[in-house]
Amino acid sequence: MEKSDIKDFVDELRTDWRDLWRNRLDDKVRAEGIAKNDYSRLFVERGTVITATRDFKPLDFFDIVQEHLEFDASKAVPPNSTIGGWGKFVRTNIRKQKQPTRRFTPPEPTPKKGQQQKKGGRGWLHAKLL
Repeated sequence: MEKSDIKDFVDELRTDWRDLWRNRLDDKVRAEGIAKNDYSRLFVERGTVITATRDFKPLDFFDIVQEHLEFDASKAVPPNSTIGGWGKFVRTNIRKQKQPTRRFTPPEPTPKKGQQQKKGGRGWLHAKLL
């Protein structure tokens, strides 16, 4: 699939997703939301519970898109092992990507001074007598 085909397909999925959530039956007795129609592209049949208050895993749009556009791992060509293989590929291409935002660095803690020493810290024997 080309990039424009994928974008069109995802847009169609998004419109189906919007219709699914707008046109649902709300069962107030059971506190559930139920799909009114069949949405085959979203893997949702008519009467499927799409929202509930407890013991329920909600639908996720990105999981559905990922199922449709699943990448076949068997077609992937591994990097040449003489160059370094997967480990070097990860070190050079994935780990060293620039982060889009700057990381927050907490301010360094300032050391506490404590209490002022009594008589310069010499003790009571070294007190100056007049």
